Formats: sequence, structure tokens, C-alpha cells
Amino acid sequence: MTADLTALAATLPDGALLTDPDVTAGYRQDWAADPNAGTPLAVVRATCTEDVQAVMRWATAHRVPVVPRGAGSGLSGGSSAVDGGIVLTTEKMRAITVDPVTRVAVVQPGLLNAAVKRAVAEHGLWYPPDPSSFEICSIGGNAATNAGGLCCVKYGVTTDYVLGLQVVLADGTAVRLGGPRLKDVAGLSLTKLFVGSEGTLGVITEITLRLIPAQSPASTLVASFESVQDAADAVLAITRTMRPAMLEFMDQASINAVEDSVRMGLNRNARALLLAQSDAPGAAAAAEIATMVAACESHGATEVFATDDPEEGEAFTAARRAVFPAVQALGTLLLEDVGVPMDALPRLITGVEEIAGDCDVLICVVAHAGDGNTHPLIVFDPTDPGEVDRAHLAFGRVMDLAVALGGTITGEHGVGRLKRDWLPNQLGEDVMELTRRIKTALDPDGILNPGAILK
Repeated sequence: MTADLTALAATLPDGALLTDPDVTAGYRQDWAADPNAGTPLAVVRATCTEDVQAVMRWATAHRVPVVPRGAGSGLSGGSSAVDGGIVLTTEKMRAITVDPVTRVAVVQPGLLNAAVKRAVAEHGLWYPPDPSSFEICSIGGNAATNAGGLCCVKYGVTTDYVLGLQVVLADGTAVRLGGPRLKDVAGLSLTKLFVGSEGTLGVITEITLRLIPAQSPASTLVASFESVQDAADAVLAITRTMRPAMLEFMDQASINAVEDSVRMGLNRNARALLLAQSDAPGAAAAAEIATMVAACESHGATEVFATDDPEEGEAFTAARRAVFPAVQALGTLLLEDVGVPMDALPRLITGVEEIAGDCDVLICVVAHAGDGNTHPLIVFDPTDPGEVDRAHLAFGRVMDLAVALGGTITGEHGVGRLKRDWLPNQLGEDVMELTRRIKTALDPDGILNPGAILK
């Protein structure tokens, strides 16, 4: 180690600072596998807020970039390492305290989403945000990207459940924002500013989460369609009158990828599949399922299956969650995360089909259809230069289409490094300049996650 790193190591617990290239290589990329990820100078596995403060003070003194990292399950290159920088991982910070009286949990950022759910369930409570990767993604990463998930159509996204944060700023100052109060409008809404900031404004070291009573057992609907348009129209018919607990979409390519992987008995010939759930209490669930059945049948569903058996319903939900790994088995992926207003959803889905044909690439589409957030998964062979070029062309065209339809280039994965070039087209230069001013105010030396969101 250099003298400077030796000084940093002296402020950290034994073994917290890693420089072995074989170890640090595993921290270069997140799941997005950013091909331009750099080689870090070192990795620090923080164990507490004080460790994070020590890193940021050292980094500020030496003008060294720091990339905050959670579980590494991000999908936009938001935690790609930069050359000569520090990767600061909070994966070791996993404490949680649950207060069932106030329905609040205070959580360190490294705890996995699934572990939060299990811990609060012991008190008869529920933490709703549930990314498909909930078993392996960290709660700190969820807050950094404002993650969503399958239940968001009814229950909202991460920011709706963050009451307070502890954040370490670029200069090492630790600040507390918000707290366990359900209603609190004192001062600027700084807590919300940091949720979704992707580690560019500060490093989250503690999160105060709002909890709700446990979800009722869900009833489930699965419907198959001969056309994507029919399925999208059924989604609009459902959301016009109700808010289901879940409303997911899979296209034919996704259906077949999952069926190849987990053998659920899904209809391989269907052009689209909808998976919906109701967790309304008592007879209300049956009424909601009946309404959704009617909407699907009136919009051309060829098969409709409904069950109030929670285990059957969970099996179908597991099939939906299996889409990413199942499609990944087909080749290298470029993962999209575009969203549009609900009335534009049919045009987005059919437009992605057209882009796939024009660019001659496979695009599997899965979506949180109930809130207009789609995940087109572009599959390509990295050894074929022509296919690589066509895949990247399709990647940009999908985002351009979403923006043209009044939508967004990301609904829950974040901008990271892979989507930053398209951000000005969505936000406009005035908002980009405001974003730069906020970034400069909080991180004047530009050392926090440089290259993420902003160039």
C-alpha cells in the first residue's frame, strides 16, 4: 500500500480496506456489467457510519473519487468503479431495529430487502417495496435508486416508505434527515432529495422506514392473449376502475424463456400474459378478481385462470421474478427500464416490438404494467460486432420512444452511467443545470460517484 492508503487503513477496522486485485476486481461492476468500468485503487468494506466518514474525509483531502456500492445488483451501471478511486461498500452494515408500536424500522444500508421483510414480519408488519431481485438487493441500494417492484402499482415505491436518513456528505460530515414521524414538513424536503440520488450527493448509512400491517393473502389471476395490444388494453381497463395489488405483463419471448427455465406450464403460444393479484380483505378480493377476469375476457383473453390459493399464486409470482435470469441465459443483456403514462402503454409495448424488428435483435418485454413501467431486455451476442451495434441502437431508440410518449428513461433502476446521455433529452437543459448546481453545492470537488447521472 502507498503511504496515503496506509493512513486511510489506520482509521478503519482491520481488514476493511482491500487492495488485492483479485478481490477488488469483483467490485468493478454491478449487474449491468458496464464495459467501461474502471479499476479501483481500493475497496473499503465499511462497518459503521464512522468508517464512511473516515473514507470521505480522506478522499476529500486527496481528491480521490468514491463510488458507493450496496449489494452490486444495480442494473444501470450506477456503482461501476472508476480508475484510481475507492469503491465504498456498505454490504457489512446490516443491523435493524423494529418498533412495532410506531410501525418503524431503523435499518443499516447493507441489509437485504428480503431480510427487512422477514424481520418486520415477525412483528406482524410488512415493508412493501419488492424489486424482482428482493432476495439479493440491499435496502441502501433500493434507497439510492428509489427502487420499485411488483407491488408498486398499489403500494408505491421506496421513497414512499423512507421517513428519515443518516447521510455522510462528501467532506465526511454526517447529517440526520427526517425521522420516525409520519407527518413532518419542517424545512426543505432533503430526505427525498437523497432518495434516488444514486450516491452522487452523499452516502446513506441509516434508513428509517415506514411499515404497514401485514398484507392479506392474495388471490391471483393469470390471463393469456393472442396479441400484445389486447393485453395492454386489458391493463388499461383494469386500472381505470381499481388498483390491484399486482399487475404484471410478460411477452411471448419472456414467457418462453421462463418456461425453458422453471417449467411452469405457461402457454408458450401466447403473445402476452398478464399476472394480477388482489389482497383486498374477505369477499372484496373475489370481487376484484371477477372485475379483472371480465376486463381480460372482454379484451380477447384466450385463457383465464384464477385462484385464491396463496401457494399457487406465489408460484406464478416466482415465474415472473424469474424473467431476468431466464432471459440472461439467452445471451448478454442490455436492460431497459422505461416508463410512460398509462394511456401510452400500448404504444410503448408495440413500439418496442417494431424496434426489435427494425434492429434485428431479440427484445423480451416484461413490465410492471399497472404503473406503466416496462423492462425491455435486449439480448445480443457480444462476439458479433454487428449485433452489438444493433443492440445499442435499439437501446437508444427504446429510450427515445419512451420520452417521445411523455415517459421516462428509468422508472426504478436509476440513470447510472448507461443512461446518462439520454437524461438531458427527458429533463431539458434548465433542469440539468439545476441538477448540476445541487451536485456542486453538496460535492464541490465532484468526488462522489463521478460519471453517474452527470458527465
